[in-house]
Amino acid sequence: MRAALERGEVTLGFLGGSITEAKPGHNWPDKVVSWLVETYPQVRFTIENAAIGATGSNLAVFRAERDILSKDCDIIFVEYAVNDYYAPHERRKRTREGLIRRLIEGSDSDLVLTYSYLQAMYADMEAGNVPDSIAELEQIGEHYHIGSIWMGLYAFEEVRKGRMAWEEWLPDGLHPTHRGSLSYAQSVIAYLVKELNTDLGRTPRIPLLPEPINSEHWGNISFVPFREVRTEGPWTVQRSANLVWIDQLLVTTAIGSKLRFSFQGKGLALGFDFGKLSADFRCRMDGGEATVIQLDRADWSPAEGIYHVEIVAEDLTTGMHEVEMEVIHGNGPGCQGTRFRLAFIGIIA
Repeated sequence: MRAALERGEVTLGFLGGSITEAKPGHNWPDKVVSWLVETYPQVRFTIENAAIGATGSNLAVFRAERDILSKDCDIIFVEYAVNDYYAPHERRKRTREGLIRRLIEGSDSDLVLTYSYLQAMYADMEAGNVPDSIAELEQIGEHYHIGSIWMGLYAFEEVRKGRMAWEEWLPDGLHPTHRGSLSYAQSVIAYLVKELNTDLGRTPRIPLLPEPINSEHWGNISFVPFREVRTEGPWTVQRSANLVWIDQLLVTTAIGSKLRFSFQGKGLALGFDFGKLSADFRCRMDGGEATVIQLDRADWSPAEGIYHVEIVAEDLTTGMHEVEMEVIHGNGPGCQGTRFRLAFIGIIA
């Protein structure tokens, strides 16, 4: 980032959930950028905020190339301590380390881990402990020599000191508005001031990645192109009208429509333009018994427009696998339609 500041052009990248996504006036990245623009008026800043609400590192692994690595960022901030909190521990270890390895391998960007706050962290933080979700990220940061900023602790301490009321920080218990976002930004600004003014000398960048902490990390992923998918029934490939993060969708609304494809790998993840109008589906792997995949529709879910990733399998025997899927009406709580809008077929190698 220092070199980019000297050149006069800096590109900042952001990955994370709703606390980080681009909501004017109500996110911490905007306030960090405002400080940078004021501090370095001679520099042109380009912002690539690729954070998406209600998404975690399991989706970010598959989005990294398109939405961040292709943008040639000089620094990337990664915020998944909250959105990964309730994910299975082993899975989140794999997805987080996989994401970090992809970011390191795919760019020369500086990386910074940022940790926001979830009410489930309260007991640990009140007792002076580090919540598991953050401790796991710290282990990854130390292993890969990545700095971190505990934004949530900074804000927590501001409340303790009486600088900010709790409701000014988190009116709904999770999402900061203006004052809370400013607090998060102040912790990031303090970090940048320190790092940018530290003499690093001529220490070269380590050219090779260290051995992984978790050998099952998701750092090696690929995609099955839609042209290789065999369909039965009324299917079309369409441009997404809801999500800028999706280029094309494989779409049907017909119950009983089927698709088939083959892949080589250990896991399968499907991306969807998802909501209460989405269909469920049956999935058969390698000729085995079909399993009904019922997608989880939260009460707050809109009709469509959520970028959702569904992990179908993750511990398969390495080798070729054949998948058959059939669209069904879920007929369950919150299921209001039969829209099947597939964004990607992701393979975990």
